Amino acid sequence: MRVCFRSSVQPELLWEYRRRHAAVWPEMLRVLKEAGWNNYSLYLDNDGLLIGYLECDDFDAARARMALTDVNARWQAEMATLFQDSDVPPDEAFRILDEVFNLDEQLAAARSGRH
Repeated sequence: MRVCFRSSVQPELLWEYRRRHAAVWPEMLRVLKEAGWNNYSLYLDNDGLLIGYLECDDFDAARARMALTDVNARWQAEMATLFQDSDVPPDEAFRILDEVFNLDEQLAAARSGRH
């Protein structure tokens, strides 16, 4: 499944958010991959809008696997002060976005006559 989410980084702390993500802890990278976070990317706008995208088998299960790790707890605590809603761990404050268009799915539907 494909998952897209949004969050908000404090605009005055964008530089720090970018700095921390330029060299994510190797242990955190490994645990994300092991938990099933594939093709994971983050996009940050100058107003603080953060968009994340990943592919996984089951997003709830992938999040649950991350929640069991010590490195994730440490990372979320480190990152929390950079977000607008710093009273909630960043990975719990994601707003999941609905996918409304996918080119490959529509092309497949058109080719099979389901359109």
